[in-house]
Amino acid sequence: MSEADCLFCKIVAGEIPAKIVHETDRTLAFRDVNPQAPTHVLVVPKAHYPDAAALAAADHGLADDVIKAAHAVAEQEGVAASGYRLVFNTGAEAGQTVFHVHGHVLGGRGLTWPPG
Repeated sequence: MSEADCLFCKIVAGEIPAKIVHETDRTLAFRDVNPQAPTHVLVVPKAHYPDAAALAAADHGLADDVIKAAHAVAEQEGVAASGYRLVFNTGAEAGQTVFHVHGHVLGGRGLTWPPG
């Protein structure tokens, strides 16, 4: 399932290049083009879901796969032990700009709270 005009669907399909750091049969992780931390990787399901709520409602187990892939990225990037943040923006007012669900794996520096 994909959307013809979706940036992340095009990355999953290999139509737009990205710096891939991790891949499973159902997920893809790639570096953010505008990193907000030394480690800033986006983890997406290969199937198109517009946001985290749609993902949770539509496919049993896929949300787990995305979170497991995010943790694998954190381990691979060397930030799992020191701590990392996993962020899912859902909706325009939350800062979501690409409407293909994606988790931001952020780490490699102190992350303040509140984030926004």
